[in-house]
Amino acid sequence: MRRLLLSSLCLLAACGRLESVGKAPDFTPIEGSYQHHSMYATPLPDDIPAETPTDASSLWTADRASLFGERRAQRRGDILTVVIEIDDSAEISNSTGRTRAGSDTMGMPSLFGIPERLNEKLPEGASMDEAVNTSSASSYRGNGSVSRNEKLELRVAATVVEELPNGVLRIEGQQEVRVNFELRELIVSGYVRPVDISRQNEITYDKIAGARISYGGRGQITDVQQPRYGQQITDVLLPF
Repeated sequence: MRRLLLSSLCLLAACGRLESVGKAPDFTPIEGSYQHHSMYATPLPDDIPAETPTDASSLWTADRASLFGERRAQRRGDILTVVIEIDDSAEISNSTGRTRAGSDTMGMPSLFGIPERLNEKLPEGASMDEAVNTSSASSYRGNGSVSRNEKLELRVAATVVEELPNGVLRIEGQQEVRVNFELRELIVSGYVRPVDISRQNEITYDKIAGARISYGGRGQITDVQQPRYGQQITDVLLPF
């Protein structure tokens, strides 16, 4: 029964991989996502600025499309640019040492005359004067080091998908680029304050709270770099 179940699972996994043989990886559909709903959502009445008869002839209108209008993202459905410039490096080194030594001796030279009588029956040189004599020693030494260096420079457009009651904006952005049979994917999401958005309608990644940034790919090259499912299962099950 177990063999049958394992064979079925392997067959299903193989079928899923066979579907992409000879085909380029598909894009993730934008329809049905938060970005799609927020872009096509009907603005609330409070979001529509009230117009006055003099707005059409004024050079200093409050319209966002005017020369001095506010173009920063501030409500659901607006788009802003996320600038990701990560250049981090870290080095950690630890060293630990420990040494311990101990010695114990216990003897019974006189206990109701029993040791003396036992000494007569013991082999020559043996005595109960020092019945127990123990000693112990232990030594431990550990060394560890961590070295990390990361550098990433990207720009991606994100959409405001929700405006929280406290005025904070929740953003989500996805970008997919397909070259031949390999798909490069960039995903970013998190929470931003409207005041942190620059006049160029940009925000850096270090001002995004709860930032989730994913940069990777999928396709034939990525598939070859991954170990087979059987090897991954074997690595988990085998204790050695």
